[in-house]
Amino acid sequence: MFEIEYEFREKDLVHFNELRLANDPDMQKKIRQNRMLVPAVMLVFGLFYYVYYVDTMTAAYITLLAIGWGIASPFIMKIDLRRQFFNKYTEAEKKAMFGLHRLVIEPECLYEKSPGGKHRTPWSEMLRVEKHKDYVYIYVDVDAAIVIPRETVKSGDLKAFVKQAESMIDRLG
Repeated sequence: MFEIEYEFREKDLVHFNELRLANDPDMQKKIRQNRMLVPAVMLVFGLFYYVYYVDTMTAAYITLLAIGWGIASPFIMKIDLRRQFFNKYTEAEKKAMFGLHRLVIEPECLYEKSPGGKHRTPWSEMLRVEKHKDYVYIYVDVDAAIVIPRETVKSGDLKAFVKQAESMIDRLG
């Protein structure tokens, strides 16, 4: 029987949500529009002030503000998105989510024991396993996964566990 034990932290949840957003073409389009469209409009106003009023100082301030927005807006949006991630969950949900998790591969399902309780997920309901440099994701839905941070695995062989989970999903999924 394959099993692992690991700790799930807030930064792991943030990483998973940021990965989902990085792969979301609609969100990336909105970020690009915000980063380019707002400064472009501001630059048009700056050009208007320079040409129409011959006000070099105001045009320079507007131009600097536009450049600053173009540089800072991705970071501001990232901070705001992180805040929104955590606002989705109540304190009780956060307590149930973060902490020590134990996963056990059983013949018909994946057994999970976490601070939120015990749960069994049938292999037929799982979609896939994705391996990344620092994380392993076992997708149970299109936008939901069991996130396993490699650095916090306390016990068990993660490579063997992942290989077995992949074969169970392929065989029974």
